[in-house]
Amino acid sequence: MAGERLPWIIKYRPKRIEEVVDQEQAKRLFIPWLRQWLSGRPPEKKAVLLYGPAGVGKTSLVEAAAREFKLELIEMNASDFRRKEDIERIARVAATQSSLFGRRKIILLDEVDGISGTADRGGLDAILELISVTKHPVVMTANDPWDQKLKPLRDASLMIPFNRLSERDVLTVLKRICAAEGVRCEDEALKLIASRSEGDLRSAINDLQAVAEGYGEVTSSLVRALIVSRDREYSPWEMLRNLFMSRYAWQAKKAVTHTNLDYDTVLEWINENIPVQYTDPEDVWRAYEALSRADIYLGRIRRTLAWDLLSYVFDLAGPGVALARRKSKFHWAKYQYPQKILMLAKTREAREVREALAEALAKRLHTSKATVKSDVLPYLSIIFRYRPELGARIALAYNLTERMVQYLAGPAAAEVLEHLKALREGAERPARAAAQPPATQRAPAARASAAQRRGRTTSTTATSRRRRRGGTASGQRTLF
Repeated sequence: MAGERLPWIIKYRPKRIEEVVDQEQAKRLFIPWLRQWLSGRPPEKKAVLLYGPAGVGKTSLVEAAAREFKLELIEMNASDFRRKEDIERIARVAATQSSLFGRRKIILLDEVDGISGTADRGGLDAILELISVTKHPVVMTANDPWDQKLKPLRDASLMIPFNRLSERDVLTVLKRICAAEGVRCEDEALKLIASRSEGDLRSAINDLQAVAEGYGEVTSSLVRALIVSRDREYSPWEMLRNLFMSRYAWQAKKAVTHTNLDYDTVLEWINENIPVQYTDPEDVWRAYEALSRADIYLGRIRRTLAWDLLSYVFDLAGPGVALARRKSKFHWAKYQYPQKILMLAKTREAREVREALAEALAKRLHTSKATVKSDVLPYLSIIFRYRPELGARIALAYNLTERMVQYLAGPAAAEVLEHLKALREGAERPARAAAQPPATQRAPAARASAAQRRGRTTSTTATSRRRRRGGTASGQRTLF
C-alpha cells in the first residue's frame, strides 16, 4: 500500500502539539504567541525564530500547530527564498492576502540560516519587509541563528530555543514505531540507535526504518554493523557542557572539534565559563594555564602559518581544560555569552565611525589610518571636548559628518554642532549676498522707487492743504 511506502519520519510525524517530543519550553512560548495572532491582536513581535539542532521538532511543531488550529500552511525553505523576487511572489502575497476559503494562514520559512549574507542580501531584506507588512503569523527556523548576517532577523523576531532530545525521549519514540509497525526490535538495539543519533530524532527514525525494512527485524548485532555514529555540530552551550562533563581526553577533544565556531570564538567561550563551572581555585588556575598555552599556539599559527600546530590548540583547549578539574564537582551551570563578543557587537557602530574618520583624515593629512588613530584622534578628541568653537572650525574645514563630530566630542557634541551650524550660516550669508544684483544695477530702480514715493507724498500734502481751506480741486465747497 502507498501508506506503507511512506518514509517513517512522515508517516509518524506529530499530528497534534502534545505529540511533539519534549520541547515544553518552546511550546510555552510559541503557543501563546500564535493564540494572540488568532485572537486578532498581532503581538509586538510579528515573527518567531525557532532555533536548535537538526531533528528536534522545530518544523514538526509548526505543522502540528497548523493542523490543530486549522491554519493553511505556506512553507518555503532556503532554496525558495534566496531571491527577493521569490519572497515577493510567494510569501508576501500569501502574508498580505486572505485565503480563498477564508482560512487563516501561517507562513513557515525553513532553514533561514542557509541564506548567504552577500549573494542573498536581497532575500534577507525581503524577509524583513515581509515581517513588517504581514497579516498572518510568520515562523522561521534555523540550526544556527547566531551568524552576524541574521542579526536583523533576530532583532525582528521572538527567539524560541529548541533543545537536543535526550536518549530516553528518542528511545520512547522508536519503541512506539516498532509497536505500530509490528517489527521485532531488541531493546539493546534501540538504545544503540538512540545513542548514536545524539538527539537527532529524524536520523534515528531513518536508521530504524533502514534496518527494519532491510532485514525484517532490528537486533543489536545488525545495528552495530550497519549504523555508525554521526559527527554532530555542537552549539556553543552543548560544546561547553560536553567539554566540562568529559571524563576522557577523546571526549573533550571531540567537544571542541565538533562545533561550527571559529578557533578564537571557541577560546572566548571557554575562557568566559571556566569560573562558572569550576569552583576550586586550583582547578581554575590549571584550566586557564592550559587555555593560555592554546592561545599561544594559535598566535604562532597566525604568524607562521604552521597549521600542523593546530592539534596542540585542540589538545590544550579540550583535554587540557577538562582534565584540569580535580576537586570541583560537576554541577549544572548557566553558561554565559562571552562579554568580549558582546562588547564588540555593542561598539561596532563606534568602530565603523572611527574607521571612516581615520580614512577621511588620512587622505587630507597624507598619512596612514593607523597613524591617524594613534597620533591624531586623541588630540582631536581633547580639542573637540574642551574647545568646542575650535572643534567646530576643524569640522567645517575637514567636512566632518555629524556622527564623526559626536564620536570626537562625546558629551560636548551638542555645543560643537551648535557652533558648526553658526559657522555654516555665516559662510552662507556672503554667498547669498553675492547672488544678488550689483549696486549699480539696483540704483536706477531705487531712484525710481524714491521718486514715486516723493510724488505720492507731494500729492497727499496738496490734497490735505486744499481740504483745510475748505475747497476741492475744482474750487467747490464741501458740506463737511
